[in-house]
Amino acid sequence: MAHVIVQVNGRPYTMQCEEGEEEHLRELAELLDSEVQRVKTNVGSVGDIRMLVMAGLMVADRLSEAIHKIQALEEQVAGLREARNIAQSEAAGLEARFSERLVAASERLEKLAQLIR
Repeated sequence: MAHVIVQVNGRPYTMQCEEGEEEHLRELAELLDSEVQRVKTNVGSVGDIRMLVMAGLMVADRLSEAIHKIQALEEQVAGLREARNIAQSEAAGLEARFSERLVAASERLEKLAQLIR
Protein backbone atom coordinates (compact mmCIF):
# COMPACT_ATOMS: atom_id res chain seq x y z
CA MET A 1 0.00 0.00 0.00
CA ALA A 2 1.18 3.48 -0.84
CA HIS A 3 0.90 6.41 1.55
CA VAL A 4 -0.11 9.82 0.24
CA ILE A 5 -0.40 13.09 2.12
CA VAL A 6 -3.31 15.16 0.81
CA GLN A 7 -4.44 18.64 1.80
CA VAL A 8 -8.09 19.38 2.55
CA ASN A 9 -9.05 22.74 4.02
CA GLY A 10 -5.39 23.52 4.60
CA ARG A 11 -4.83 20.44 6.72
CA PRO A 12 -2.68 17.47 5.79
CA TYR A 13 -4.15 13.97 5.88
CA THR A 14 -2.13 10.79 5.37
CA MET A 15 -4.10 8.34 3.26
CA GLN A 16 -3.41 4.85 1.95
CA CYS A 17 -4.11 3.64 -1.56
CA GLU A 18 -3.06 0.93 -3.97
CA GLU A 19 0.32 1.32 -5.63
CA GLY A 20 -0.05 3.45 -8.76
CA GLU A 21 -3.23 5.17 -7.51
CA GLU A 22 -1.44 8.02 -5.73
CA GLU A 23 -2.11 10.68 -8.38
CA HIS A 24 -5.77 9.71 -8.59
CA LEU A 25 -6.08 10.04 -4.81
CA ARG A 26 -4.49 13.49 -4.99
CA GLU A 27 -6.98 14.51 -7.69
CA LEU A 28 -9.88 13.31 -5.54
CA ALA A 29 -8.55 15.27 -2.57
CA GLU A 30 -8.28 18.38 -4.78
CA LEU A 31 -11.89 17.90 -5.85
CA LEU A 32 -13.02 17.61 -2.23
CA ASP A 33 -10.89 20.59 -1.22
CA SER A 34 -12.39 22.72 -3.99
CA GLU A 35 -15.87 21.88 -2.68
CA VAL A 36 -14.75 22.73 0.87
CA GLN A 37 -13.51 26.09 -0.41
CA ARG A 38 -16.86 26.66 -2.15
CA VAL A 39 -18.69 25.90 1.11
CA LYS A 40 -16.43 28.30 3.00
CA THR A 41 -17.10 31.00 0.40
CA ASN A 42 -20.86 30.52 0.43
CA VAL A 43 -21.51 29.65 4.08
CA GLY A 44 -18.45 30.78 5.97
CA SER A 45 -16.65 28.77 8.58
CA VAL A 46 -19.06 26.24 10.09
CA GLY A 47 -16.73 23.73 11.65
CA ASP A 48 -14.58 21.13 9.98
CA ILE A 49 -16.93 18.16 10.24
CA ARG A 50 -19.99 20.07 9.05
CA MET A 51 -17.98 21.65 6.24
CA LEU A 52 -16.66 18.26 5.12
CA VAL A 53 -20.19 16.79 5.23
CA MET A 54 -21.52 19.69 3.17
CA ALA A 55 -18.66 19.36 0.67
CA GLY A 56 -19.18 15.60 0.52
CA LEU A 57 -22.87 16.14 -0.20
CA MET A 58 -21.99 18.58 -2.98
CA VAL A 59 -19.63 16.01 -4.53
CA ALA A 60 -22.33 13.33 -4.11
CA ASP A 61 -24.81 15.64 -5.86
CA ARG A 62 -22.43 16.04 -8.80
CA LEU A 63 -21.95 12.27 -8.87
CA SER A 64 -25.71 11.71 -8.81
CA GLU A 65 -26.19 14.09 -11.75
CA ALA A 66 -23.41 12.32 -13.67
CA ILE A 67 -25.02 8.93 -13.00
CA HIS A 68 -28.39 10.19 -14.29
CA LYS A 69 -26.74 11.60 -17.41
CA ILE A 70 -24.92 8.31 -18.00
CA GLN A 71 -28.17 6.36 -17.62
CA ALA A 72 -29.94 8.70 -20.06
CA LEU A 73 -27.10 8.32 -22.56
CA GLU A 74 -27.13 4.53 -22.16
CA GLU A 75 -30.87 4.53 -22.91
CA GLN A 76 -30.25 6.75 -25.92
CA VAL A 77 -27.51 4.42 -27.16
CA ALA A 78 -29.82 1.41 -26.71
CA GLY A 79 -32.51 3.20 -28.72
CA LEU A 80 -30.03 4.05 -31.45
CA ARG A 81 -28.82 0.45 -31.59
CA GLU A 82 -32.39 -0.77 -31.90
CA ALA A 83 -33.08 1.76 -34.67
CA ARG A 84 -29.89 0.68 -36.46
CA ASN A 85 -30.93 -2.98 -36.24
CA ILE A 86 -34.37 -2.16 -37.65
CA ALA A 87 -32.80 -0.10 -40.45
CA GLN A 88 -30.38 -2.92 -41.28
CA SER A 89 -33.24 -5.41 -41.38
CA GLU A 90 -35.29 -3.13 -43.62
CA ALA A 91 -32.28 -2.54 -45.86
CA ALA A 92 -31.75 -6.29 -46.20
CA GLY A 93 -35.41 -6.70 -47.18
CA LEU A 94 -35.16 -3.89 -49.73
CA GLU A 95 -31.98 -5.38 -51.13
CA ALA A 96 -33.63 -8.78 -51.54
CA ARG A 97 -36.69 -7.27 -53.29
CA PHE A 98 -34.46 -5.15 -55.53
CA SER A 99 -32.38 -8.21 -56.41
CA GLU A 100 -35.52 -10.19 -57.30
CA ARG A 101 -36.81 -7.38 -59.52
CA LEU A 102 -33.41 -6.99 -61.15
CA VAL A 103 -33.30 -10.72 -61.94
CA ALA A 104 -36.85 -10.58 -63.31
CA ALA A 105 -35.99 -7.54 -65.47
CA SER A 106 -32.85 -9.27 -66.71
CA GLU A 107 -34.85 -12.36 -67.69
CA ARG A 108 -37.39 -10.21 -69.57
CA LEU A 109 -34.58 -8.39 -71.40
CA GLU A 110 -33.05 -11.71 -72.43
CA LYS A 111 -36.41 -12.91 -73.76
CA LEU A 112 -36.81 -9.66 -75.72
CA ALA A 113 -33.27 -9.99 -77.06
CA GLN A 114 -34.04 -13.52 -78.26
CA LEU A 115 -37.20 -12.33 -79.98
CA ILE A 116 -35.31 -9.57 -81.76
CA ARG A 117 -32.64 -11.93 -83.18
